[in-house]
Parts: sequence; structure tokens; C-alpha cells
Amino acid sequence: QVQLVESGGGLVQVGGSLRLSCAASGDSFSRYTMAWFRQAPGKERQFVGALNWSGTSAYYSTAVEGRFTISRDNAKKTMYLQMNNLYVEDTAVYYCARQRNPFGGTRLGPHEYNTWGQGTQVTVSS
Repeated sequence: QVQLVESGGGLVQVGGSLRLSCAASGDSFSRYTMAWFRQAPGKERQFVGALNWSGTSAYYSTAVEGRFTISRDNAKKTMYLQMNNLYVEDTAVYYCARQRNPFGGTRLGPHEYNTWGQGTQVTVSS
């Protein structure tokens, strides 16, 4: 069974940067589109961005486009989220997720993701 483990969260000041990692266990990492989501207290889970299985096509929410970058290393079975110019509004628990089916598109909804990590807290202070 595939497991996802996020790391790299922490406390950072406004304008700062953080890099999150999502390490996957099991096989077939390179066949699946992966995504980052986030959830702030009292709010619904929000899509951040997705990267296709080969790392050649990414899609971001408008809230983070231009500031966040998703990458992956299929040999290491790891996905990354580079977050720059952080805002207070980026404060949330960040989750990585794997799609239900291989070779999916990057614009599918959260219901298409069936494997989730436990989350890592990102706090941006002013």
C-alpha cells in the first residue's frame, strides 16, 4: 500500500520561503499525477497545485501561481513544493496526494485523489 509522508513545514515570516517534501513508499510513483492541497483552520481543503507523472506539466491555483513551484524526482519517489514570497494567508496544513488512477491530468478535482499524507503545518507570521 502506498504511503505519503510530508515534511519541511515550519514557521516563517512574511516574504520568506519554505520547501516541502512528500516522500512516497511503494512502487509506481512515476505513473501518477501528484498534487498539493492545504487546509486552514475553519476552512475547506483547498487545491494548491498538481504535477503530472513525468514532471512536464503543472497546474496551480491562482492564489499561489507565480510564487509556488511543484517539482518531483521520480527516482527518489519524492515530490516538492517550493514556496516563495509567503503571505500570512498561506498559513495552513499542507497535504500531498496521489491520484486514484495513473497518468491522469493535472486539473482533476480532489475526489480523484485517494491517497493522502498526514500533512505538515506551515505558519507564516507577520
